[in-house]
Amino acid sequence: MTGQQRRLSVNRLASAEVEHLPMRPLWRCRRCGQPWPCGAAKLALLAEYREVPVSLFLYLGGCLHDAIDDLHRLNPSVTGSVADMFDRFLGWPARHTHAYRVGTTTAVSIEEATS
Repeated sequence: MTGQQRRLSVNRLASAEVEHLPMRPLWRCRRCGQPWPCGAAKLALLAEYREVPVSLFLYLGGCLHDAIDDLHRLNPSVTGSVADMFDRFLGWPARHTHAYRVGTTTAVSIEEATS
């Protein structure tokens, strides 16, 4: 292998390592080892699904389902609570996706709107 071929090969490997993807069945980030989605994965997902946030929720809902199955199969006693798993996969985008922020209304304002 020539020096040029070696550099091209190293560059291809380096770009593949940069991605913060889930390592199944552990559901850890392949790049940084944090529970997936890690901070960098969240940023990348928000950017990727910026125009179609509902698709982000559908994707992460599927990941949540797979993670529960995988983690429970590995060790049922440490899968995590339902609330923790939900927040890990679906809670964070709701806090960061403006289209899905729900404002609170009072019963009085609802009654006024229907009168």
